[in-house]
Amino acid sequence: MSIRLGYQIPSFSYPGGVGDIFPTVVAQAQEAERSGFDTVFVMDHFYQLPNIGSPDEPMLEAYTTLGALAAATSKIKLSTLVTGNTYRNPAMLAKVVTTLDVISGGRAVLGIGAGWYELEHRQMGYEFGTFTERFERLTEALDIIEPMLRGSHPEHEGKWYSAVGTLNEPRIRDDLPIMLGGGGEKKTFGLAARYASHLNIICGASELPTKLEAVQARCDEVGRDRESLETSFLAFVMTDPDADAARSMQLDYAASLGLDLSSDDPRAAVLRDRMFVGTPDDVAQQIRDRVLDTGVDGIIINMVRNGYVPGMVGLAGEAIAKVL
Repeated sequence: MSIRLGYQIPSFSYPGGVGDIFPTVVAQAQEAERSGFDTVFVMDHFYQLPNIGSPDEPMLEAYTTLGALAAATSKIKLSTLVTGNTYRNPAMLAKVVTTLDVISGGRAVLGIGAGWYELEHRQMGYEFGTFTERFERLTEALDIIEPMLRGSHPEHEGKWYSAVGTLNEPRIRDDLPIMLGGGGEKKTFGLAARYASHLNIICGASELPTKLEAVQARCDEVGRDRESLETSFLAFVMTDPDADAARSMQLDYAASLGLDLSSDDPRAAVLRDRMFVGTPDDVAQQIRDRVLDTGVDGIIINMVRNGYVPGMVGLAGEAIAKVL
């Protein structure tokens, strides 16, 4: 598996009515496929996230959306960034992602993480638990999911989950990729070293050298060749052919979150560290300098403010592909 250039769709707040939402999603996925992106991602959330919008903004269910995108695309890989483990029984999740793989002709990637959005859990009736409990659940889930994806029949009786010779048919391959997503240097990176072929690192760009050292350490602990674990970084991209328009977009986005990017507010510093702003060529250069030159293998971008505008995904993808 190789995720070198991914496109995440994190928002479904588009001009028009509800009937326009999915056609706009399809248009972005198809444009990404034409423009050099190798993977398209949606978030596995039921409410919009606080760093993007308000909880009541539109949010499509992830795997229903990916299944529909499988029919609307032909070669781009399909994944969540990332699945919240707490939202599904692990054997059921293995079945869901395997079905996506079958109907897409072998294009599914299982992105997975421990889950973190407490409001969703509380309002929708999912047990949230403690940080430690969520990672206990994730570890047990992977002990069930990984063998199911490989054609084995797991036997597991744990604190949180059980599986008894669990079947998973049909499958079209035994190497469906697992991608862990998160920034935890001990738990998330440790699970990635044990189970995953890809790790999407969630952090500020300035933190990447330290994060990559931690990835190396976790691989060393389990005797894994670090080169066999791909890495990528999720970048918030604000781009426009007019650099001033891109910068204005950045300021408007920050203001919508109640932030002044010129202030000393630590939250503003965190946001700046994850944003890449300017013309498509400017953004590509920033991605090379701040991400790829640190040793990260690939880049995943989202375009919260204007990804839905026809042509914008293509401009970004074509520019970034030149620096990969």
